[in-house]
Amino acid sequence: MGLFDVLRGELIDIIEWIDDSNRTLVWRFPRHQNEIKNGAQLIVRPGQVAVLVKGGELADVYEPGHYELTTQNMPILSTLQGWKYGFESPFKAEVYFVSTKQVTDLKWGTPNPIMLRDPEFGPIRIRAFGSYTLRAVDAKALLKELVGTDGDFSADDITELLRNIIGSSFADILGKLQVPALDLAAKYSELSEALRNEVVERIDDEYGLDCPQLYVVNISLPEAVEKALDTRTSMGVIGNMDTFQQYQMGQAMTAAAENPAGGGASDGMGLGMGFAMASRMMPGQGGVAPGTPVAAGGPPPPPPVAQWHVAVDGQTRGPYSFEQLVAGISAGDVGQGTMVWTAAIGGWTAAGQVPQLAGYFQAATPPPPPPAS
Repeated sequence: MGLFDVLRGELIDIIEWIDDSNRTLVWRFPRHQNEIKNGAQLIVRPGQVAVLVKGGELADVYEPGHYELTTQNMPILSTLQGWKYGFESPFKAEVYFVSTKQVTDLKWGTPNPIMLRDPEFGPIRIRAFGSYTLRAVDAKALLKELVGTDGDFSADDITELLRNIIGSSFADILGKLQVPALDLAAKYSELSEALRNEVVERIDDEYGLDCPQLYVVNISLPEAVEKALDTRTSMGVIGNMDTFQQYQMGQAMTAAAENPAGGGASDGMGLGMGFAMASRMMPGQGGVAPGTPVAAGGPPPPPPVAQWHVAVDGQTRGPYSFEQLVAGISAGDVGQGTMVWTAAIGGWTAAGQVPQLAGYFQAATPPPPPPAS
């Protein structure tokens, strides 16, 4: 290797940056101990700017283009170097390339729940998360405030800082807008734009950064509040609770009747449900019919009625009113052999042998069929 080859190896004549990371914001050209020769070629590609730094001071900034470094296009560096009448010798300077394209697919989220005073639920806690993009707009401010002497600075290096800024700004926006929790889902676009403007105000002048896009993807309520909302929604879908309960009891009685394998247990269940339905449907007999007005001072005490008990599978069911027992006979839950008791008859007696009830079985029994012709 000749002398000129050695000297040529100590001089830098092409300065450029080919970025393939898509997340790097600032990259320092690796000059090491080499010097930049007079007339070196500086290539700044679209989506980049180059900054020359001399002795720790920010010097010239170059927009996208192809430059030959001379005193004419390095006015600040020429002043710092003391070249009053041009120069011919090599010089030393740090070259930082700053990416000005958007860094996409960045995520943000509230690290802790945000307390919100809701007009309907009272104090509640909410969480939120979303995505945003980042772009450098002031290379000198970015180098001065965040990069320093870092030779490879990416968006990941300031993710934590930006998440804290976005989370704090989101809490401020919620406090200003006073949007009820149930209306937050309809305000995502408005919240996103207001939050983006708030974040840009905090990072533009101070750090030389811009946030072109910011989106609120989801706002979630505490699990207990979500369950309460689900319960309220279900009640709204059901509508009239009395009608729904009657429907459920009817469905259960039908299912019990279609399951003969259930034996005495299913019979007892059907009997109990039948009596419960009769109690709900008969005003003044153990229940109040739906829609019946109630006096402001409370209803008067009911008149004394006979209390009936029914034996089912060796267990006593009741007490039931006479009308409820008749309803059980009509529904087929009480047969002539079903044992019943009331104080008036003294002991357990088959329902078909009780004078007060015998007539209802005769009315429910069809007459014999006519003879065949």
